[in-house]
Amino acid sequence: MQTALIIGGGQGGLSVLKILKNSQMMKVAAVTDVDEGAPALQLAREMGIPTGKDWRIFMGEQPDVIIEVTGDSKVLEAVRQYAPRAIVIPGSVAYLLAQLLKQKEELIMQLKNQSYQYDVIFESIDEGMIVIGDTEKIILFNKSAERILGIRKQEAIGRHIQDIVPNSRLPEVLKTKRTEINQAQQLADNEKIITSRIPMITAEGKVIGAFSIFKDITEVVNLAEEITNLKEIQTMLKAIIFSSDDAISVVDEKGRGLLINPAYTRLTGLSEKEVIGKPATIDISEGDSVHLQVLAKKQPVRGVKMYVGPKKKEVVVNVAPILVDGHLKGSVGVIHDLTEIQSLTKELDRARQIIRTLEAKYTFEEIIGCSEEMNIAVEQAKAGANTPATVLLRGESGTGKELFAHAIHNASDRRYNKFIRVNCAALTESLLESELFGYEDGAFSGARRGGKRGLFEEANNGSIFLDEIGELSANMQAKLLRVLQEQEIVRVGGAKAVAVNVRVIAATNVNLERAMAEGTFREDLYYRLNRMPIHIPPLRHRKADIPLLCERLISKINQDYGRSVKGVTSQAMQKLMDYSWPGNVRELENVLGRAMIFLNYSDYLIDASALPPLIEDKVASAEKSAEWPAIAKGRSLQEMLDLYEKEILQSRLAANKGNKTAAAKDLNISIRNLYYKLEKYQLH
Repeated sequence: MQTALIIGGGQGGLSVLKILKNSQMMKVAAVTDVDEGAPALQLAREMGIPTGKDWRIFMGEQPDVIIEVTGDSKVLEAVRQYAPRAIVIPGSVAYLLAQLLKQKEELIMQLKNQSYQYDVIFESIDEGMIVIGDTEKIILFNKSAERILGIRKQEAIGRHIQDIVPNSRLPEVLKTKRTEINQAQQLADNEKIITSRIPMITAEGKVIGAFSIFKDITEVVNLAEEITNLKEIQTMLKAIIFSSDDAISVVDEKGRGLLINPAYTRLTGLSEKEVIGKPATIDISEGDSVHLQVLAKKQPVRGVKMYVGPKKKEVVVNVAPILVDGHLKGSVGVIHDLTEIQSLTKELDRARQIIRTLEAKYTFEEIIGCSEEMNIAVEQAKAGANTPATVLLRGESGTGKELFAHAIHNASDRRYNKFIRVNCAALTESLLESELFGYEDGAFSGARRGGKRGLFEEANNGSIFLDEIGELSANMQAKLLRVLQEQEIVRVGGAKAVAVNVRVIAATNVNLERAMAEGTFREDLYYRLNRMPIHIPPLRHRKADIPLLCERLISKINQDYGRSVKGVTSQAMQKLMDYSWPGNVRELENVLGRAMIFLNYSDYLIDASALPPLIEDKVASAEKSAEWPAIAKGRSLQEMLDLYEKEILQSRLAANKGNKTAAAKDLNISIRNLYYKLEKYQLH
């Protein structure tokens, strides 16, 4: 610290002394004046500063600065001559310097106070704050930053920002000079912060650093997510309750109404104002409150009949308790209108009757089979469904001809119209004619007044399935031929033709070619029906489908009989595979059904011992060989060759378990040629 000698104790000296007395930059060594009563000398004595009348006696201490404030130019000149190397400051200049020093010290003090205030703020704010210089190194790092980042201040100061926060964007802010406000940032330990990054730019536009202010929002985000999830769940539950057609009421643990839906108001006639906050008995006309029973027992109660609302609606009530962490919070009740249930039951029964008679129930997806024979039949049927052509389904009884008929209708453009089924063998000729074509008023005794539409008219724009078409009489064959040719029918007892647009699907297990040869089936009708023939293979020719069929049939029988059988054992499956199935799929369903009836309820698999006896009807090849001379007697060579070829085909099909592709390959003929020969010998 420098020392100063004040020469002159008047007002000027006093002013300089007052300015310098608290200075930390310059110390007053002595104050002199010829007048011992001068004010500056009095103040100096009070401050313990040496005083005197002659300034020369203090020159031995070699003051750094001599301040001459007497105003006498001779004194100033004498001082300069006596101490030529000392800094001599005239009074006016000294006063000015003293003022400047005072202002400087005041500014330094203000800066210290501000710095202290800033430090207090910087360290006390809850947000973390990091400041970097233009070298991207950390120069400030507060306590909140220590807490959030888990890094001590001593470890962070002076290090590069990305050593401390690897994904920090402060260097980018330094380069771009762009402020980033409220940006989400993920830290290394999966904590989330929200941060604002601001560059520090001088008035001249120079970037001297950047700082970030950030806050840990992990808990806030988690809490917000929980609140959002709760609100979503609440909204979803409320939407479900309000969209339900069943009346729903919710009460609290004291049995007071909390919530009802619009269906409840429609059913009981009571509004929210009449129910919310009121006892659970408010809606009961006859009976006891099920809500109160459930709240007392903490157990659900179902199927309670009672009468509710002013109109005494008969209802069935199901109520369950609301338990949260084992604590009872209330109960929820679902109220079903018994009148509506009874009405819906009647409608359902009526709909089922309509479906059974007017609609096709099955589709191609429900036709079970993976064998090539079945795949060919299905592909042919799908092709036929896309055309309006008449389809003739041929195959043995029980092979699924009606199933194919349903599927063809459902796959056609007529699927939204009626599907009528007729068993031609189940009705007498006269009854069948009136059912198919209808009749006029008074056509015969007992006829309905006003007449009746026939099934062909009912099926207009739809499909009609004529099962057992080979059983039609000659008269009915002629009338059916007219329908196919002219697309019109004439009612019994009528003369006017009625146009119909009906797709005919016919089915038969009769050999129509033989029936034509015997004169029992019209040739012209045959060619009308046989436009799109589809041969459905018997089960013995597609034994590979038996496992799939068993799986589907067991599932169906489980539903019918209320059982839970899983399948069949390998021994039982082998037994089923070895059988020829003359009754086809219908016989397989019968065998499985009989086996399941006699199974114990603890049994889940059908064993071979549970299957009924399967009697195979076959003739040994040795017997056939012995009978051959007798069979060949009286026959032409061509007839004997045909018989032998037929026997070979049967043998190879049996050897290949009905697989036509394998049989054709074994015989070294094409599959088309094999089908031709099977058709020729009626080996379907």
